[in-house]
Amino acid sequence: MSSNKSKGVIPPINCIFNYLEQQTTVTFWLYEQTGIRIRGKINGFDEFMNIVIEDAVEIPIDEKTNKELTDKSDNITLITSVDD
Repeated sequence: MSSNKSKGVIPPINCIFNYLEQQTTVTFWLYEQTGIRIRGKINGFDEFMNIVIEDAVEIPIDEKTNKELTDKSDNITLITSVDD
């Protein structure tokens, strides 16, 4: 038996909470809108993982907007941190 501890899978809600606590800038990939990415900071979420995104910017749209967005969790495919 190996003495190495295997890494467990982090539940999505814990990952979202960590991004919220650390005020990490993240990128959201959307499920049905594959040509759009949203970048911003998580400002809040609920038990259904509906997410409020602060200073949201749509990428790659020519006209960028900074605003607060609310997105339903079933529209999000991937959330990843942004390396500044």
